[in-house]
Amino acid sequence: MHWKENWNGKQNVIVVGGGHAGALVARNLSGTLDPQKYNLILVNERPFAVHLLAGARMTVSEEGDYERFALMSYDKLFINGNGRLVVDRVTGIDEKVPGEGGEIILESGGRIQYAALILACGFLWSGPLDFPYTREDMHAHLLHWRKRYEQADHVVLIGGGAVGIETAGELRDIYPNKKITIVQADDMLLNATYPEKYRKDMERRCKARRIDMVFSELTDYIPDHGTVGLITRSGMSIPTADMIVPTFGPRPNTAWIASLGPDALDERRLVKVKPTFEVVGHPGVFAVGDVTDWNEQKQGMKYPVHAEICSANVFSFLEGQPQTRKYKGSTEIILIPLGRNKGAAYFDVLWGIVLGNWFVRWIKSKDLLVHSTRKDRGLSPADR
Repeated sequence: MHWKENWNGKQNVIVVGGGHAGALVARNLSGTLDPQKYNLILVNERPFAVHLLAGARMTVSEEGDYERFALMSYDKLFINGNGRLVVDRVTGIDEKVPGEGGEIILESGGRIQYAALILACGFLWSGPLDFPYTREDMHAHLLHWRKRYEQADHVVLIGGGAVGIETAGELRDIYPNKKITIVQADDMLLNATYPEKYRKDMERRCKARRIDMVFSELTDYIPDHGTVGLITRSGMSIPTADMIVPTFGPRPNTAWIASLGPDALDERRLVKVKPTFEVVGHPGVFAVGDVTDWNEQKQGMKYPVHAEICSANVFSFLEGQPQTRKYKGSTEIILIPLGRNKGAAYFDVLWGIVLGNWFVRWIKSKDLLVHSTRKDRGLSPADR
């Protein structure tokens, strides 16, 4: 595939990654870019998007039919059909001259020339959230994890962040008597972004659901399926563990972005961006969502603002106008379901507000925001 800049007499605007941030950028641009001047192209590794907020629930059980609703097609993403999807993996960027475009290199061997490029390639996950790339394989993946959870007597979750806590809560809903343990490297759940009162509150709620916790312990490896028992780095033993699940944090999907230049990534392998979301030192290349180096927790609820500001600045760049929209950060907010009816939320406003079961159930845990996300992508409840 070789789409040159003057293909059909138009310039190519490419969004890489169709997750929450990338899909919103593509949808915004489809409503603002002149289809007579620009080809809008979304490149994604899957022909569908995965709503990650539903990841823990749909890997634990089939309840709620999240395999149907949380795997979202791109059929109606582009406003008035102004855009197209390319299913492929980007392996590199060949920037000609900064500010004058370049080409992305595809795993299939093709290249696509760009006038403007938006990087929204997200994070790479382990274990149950390491989702495959076809619907058929996705179905098999979900069945595999549900069966493993069903057969296990003692599930040990390695990682006490949001994914570990949410997975524990979903398991307790489905399996009232199964032994569940969270192993956390820190001395409290979550991380130091959040105050002790919220972290301790979440620990209390886990204990109330008979979820055990082991703190200040690290594991050097995840034992193979079928292995019983876990020994931590310090030598502590959990002898009855017959299912060990990685639920620790992800890693940036940015190795291929290093081809843009050694200055593109910081020491954490995140993309260095200006407040306009333009990549530092690379005019016309932008980044949004998880992969940016913005000093904030990576959360989908922040990315509509990322997408709005980035889209406006991409348009300005293409039209040769100053980029006037700037991101100023966001208030830290987190809502963690502990199953369908329990959980806790934290808002970093005033003295730091902690809210409990009713609020999380009302806002998030009932449907994990899947239907509002579908609406943002132009999908109706009947669409796949």
